[in-house]
Amino acid sequence: MIAVTVAWSPGPREVRERALQLPEGATVRDALRAACPDLDLEHCELGVWGRRCEAQQPLRENDRVEVYRPLRVDPKVARRERFRKQGARATGLFAGKRPGKKAGY
Repeated sequence: MIAVTVAWSPGPREVRERALQLPEGATVRDALRAACPDLDLEHCELGVWGRRCEAQQPLRENDRVEVYRPLRVDPKVARRERFRKQGARATGLFAGKRPGKKAGY
């Protein structure tokens, strides 16, 4: 038997983890079926310890299987929008401006 952990997020800001004992030679698919049988594997990106993998990849002792949800917003676009809302004076180098000094110092 090998010990593996399965981590997935059913929704935003919600993470679930389950520790499992699986037989030797178990695959990522076997771990996901044991941890969360209602998960649709066809539309999920999978990984082991942060590296993408296929569902048929065999697992080793203490592996962490992860299920990745698709991004709803491009992180670069989200950052630009946050910056636009905050304004240039309240972010980055300008946030800690000392009185009487040039911007960014």
